[in-house]
Amino acid sequence: MVKLASKSELHRISVDVQPPVTRITLKNPPLNVIDLEMMGELLEALEEVETSTETSAVVIAGSERAFSSGVDIAAHTPDGVRGMLTAFHGVIRALVATKRLTIASVHRHCLGGGAELALLCDVVYASPDSVWGFPEIKLACFPPVASVALSSIVGQKLAAEMVLTGRTLSGQEALDAGLVNGLADDPETLVGECISRVSQLSPAALAMAKKAFYAWDSIHFDKGLARSEQIYLDELMKTLDAREGIQAHIERRRPKWQGK
Repeated sequence: MVKLASKSELHRISVDVQPPVTRITLKNPPLNVIDLEMMGELLEALEEVETSTETSAVVIAGSERAFSSGVDIAAHTPDGVRGMLTAFHGVIRALVATKRLTIASVHRHCLGGGAELALLCDVVYASPDSVWGFPEIKLACFPPVASVALSSIVGQKLAAEMVLTGRTLSGQEALDAGLVNGLADDPETLVGECISRVSQLSPAALAMAKKAFYAWDSIHFDKGLARSEQIYLDELMKTLDAREGIQAHIERRRPKWQGK
């Protein structure tokens, strides 16, 4: 197993290359919370993948306990939220822009920013006990990426229910909704089958096919995410309820909404 060259030692992820696959594993136990350090390492890894001539596919995985429970709530404070959102959406944009086939391998918790990371992969395999959701609304927030991308995957009504009410989906429900490509007790079996197919393909043709496949979506995603970011930072984060929701979560108490 070859370790991908890195500019700095990795603490929140591991990156390994077994051509034609680069595997990125989230490593921030117990629930793989995505903090600023992980965001930086993910962006670095995705940027390096783009320069690799050996890689046709990228697998993003978590642990058996969790793919990821989401972005670090502590980073949502008024003085840190802009930097956090910029960093996380930098990762999202790099994931969307990569020419490589991206595959998410999901066990159990896949929530918030973790679910956003997984849903933007080209192919998603999960365990039956996986749980999918966007609980941000319970903190008087919303998931900017899911607000833009989820409807095109699961349909507007289900996306609205998930984003606006905090509904979660089981692995089977995610499969039925089209959020997941396949279920297995060990999703890596499905990942391996997919990689065996990809390994027979032309990397150049795969890159061009992916570019054409997402040509229409990418136009709307770029504009939509920019608008979603603006609403989040310039409107939502100025409300008292958003600040209260985040602070209540940090202090482990019930929020007291003021409706403003």
